[in-house]
Amino acid sequence: MSSSVFENNTARRGTDDADHHDPAAPDPAEGTVKKRSWPRRRPILSGLLVLSVALTGYTVWTNTQPVRITASLELRATPDEVWEVLSDFEKYPEWNPFITSAEVTSDSGRVEEGATLRNRMHDASGDTTFTPTIQKVDPGRELKWLGKVEPGWIADGQHRFHIERIGPDRVRFTQTERFTGVAVPFLKGHLEEKTLPQFHAMNEALQERLDALR
Repeated sequence: MSSSVFENNTARRGTDDADHHDPAAPDPAEGTVKKRSWPRRRPILSGLLVLSVALTGYTVWTNTQPVRITASLELRATPDEVWEVLSDFEKYPEWNPFITSAEVTSDSGRVEEGATLRNRMHDASGDTTFTPTIQKVDPGRELKWLGKVEPGWIADGQHRFHIERIGPDRVRFTQTERFTGVAVPFLKGHLEEKTLPQFHAMNEALQERLDALR
C-alpha cells in the first residue's frame, strides 16, 4: 500500500470519527458536557410550578373563606334616630371610640354610594387610617363600605351597619366586618382580640349618644 493511499485512509477515518462525535462527550472548545445541563434545571422549574399553583390556590381559598366579626346591641331609639347619628360623620370624634374620625373625600361631599372616605380606626393596637368606598346607603336600614389594603388580594374589609326595627322605639343595631385576602388568616386572632371589643364599645357609645340627644 502506497503512502498516499495510507494517508487518504487515515484522513477518511478522521473525518468519519468527527461525523460520529459522541454528543455526551466534552466540547473541546468549552470543556463542558452541554447535554447534561437540562436535567439539572428540570427540578427547579418543577418546584417553581408547584409553588405557583400552591400560591394561586391559597389566594383563591382566602378570598372564598372570609373571616367575620360581628357585634349586635338592642338600642332604645327609632331607625331614623340611629341613622341620623350614624351618618353624621363630622360628629364621630365627639362620641365614637372606634371610628374616631370619618370624612367624605370625594367631590360630592355626601354620604352616597361610590363616595370615598378617610376613616381613622382605633383599637388596642393603636390607630389605623383607611380609605374605603361606600357600597350601599339605605337610610334607616343599612350603611356599607369596602376598604382595601393594596393590592386588593392582600386584605379587604367590608364594614356593614345594619338597623332592624324590633318594636316601638326599639331597634337591633348590628355591626359586622367581612375580611378576605391572603393576610387575613394570620390576622384572625388580632381581629377577635383587639378589634371586636371596639365594635361593642362603639355600639354602647351609640346608645349613650342617642340618650344624650333626647
